Amino acid sequence: MKSEIVTHDLATGSERVVLATDQLVEAPNWSPDGKFIVFNGEGLIWRLDLAAGARPERIDTGFATGCNNDHGISPDGTTLVISDKTETGHSCIYTLPIAGGAPKRVTQNVPSWWHGWSPDGKTLAYAAARDGVMGIYTIPAAGGEETCLIDGGGHYDGPDYTPDGDWIWFNSDRGGSMQLWRVRPDGSGMGRMSDDDRVNWFPHPSPDGAAVLYLAYEAGTEGHPRDREVELRLTNPDGGDIRTAVSLFGGQGSINVPCWAPDSTAFAYVRYARP
Repeated sequence: MKSEIVTHDLATGSERVVLATDQLVEAPNWSPDGKFIVFNGEGLIWRLDLAAGARPERIDTGFATGCNNDHGISPDGTTLVISDKTETGHSCIYTLPIAGGAPKRVTQNVPSWWHGWSPDGKTLAYAAARDGVMGIYTIPAAGGEETCLIDGGGHYDGPDYTPDGDWIWFNSDRGGSMQLWRVRPDGSGMGRMSDDDRVNWFPHPSPDGAAVLYLAYEAGTEGHPRDREVELRLTNPDGGDIRTAVSLFGGQGSINVPCWAPDSTAFAYVRYARP
């Protein structure tokens, strides 16, 4: 499985391949200081400095060696959050120092898949299944009681905060097809933000609040599979002015988690080699 981590410049459309590998890698997070990217591969978490010629270095995640592609970095850059199944057999959320260390369990209930960090660093947003019902949840980053913002029939995924903390964007097929939605952090004000024939996943508001990046599959796609012809699209914060930024062979693993450069001028994504 050949993978490339690519950075895409919004203003020019120019791209830079920062990592090319024969291994499956997924889900790049851009660090808040703009100096490195974090990604997952082979159940582990890796750091790639963006200096020319740098090679990936493994981040020590202790016992957690079954990490999936739902991970991220705290707004202050000091903490890493991971979703790992080693301890429980199901995806569970942990935090640890950004340089590596012993994971601290955050969610007592599983399965839980992390996707967003509040701008003040105090709260995590995630998708979860409770008694077989999917929903969007929040929990204090230090651990504690979880709060269900929305659940019900269908699938819920990809919650990510706007930079002002006023909204959490997510994707759901609660309206029939998989589209983009948003909700207030207290669970109020839910509204649908896309309504087209594409299958839309993983919305990520830009740090400057000017745009939302998301993954668009062809109509009729079920789930969020890998190895598909897909598009990375941008929309305004009100859901208007949809435009395609990149067409690629990707899907699952391309932009599951927040991937914007801290200055909002670029984003990172993963693409795969066509057969």
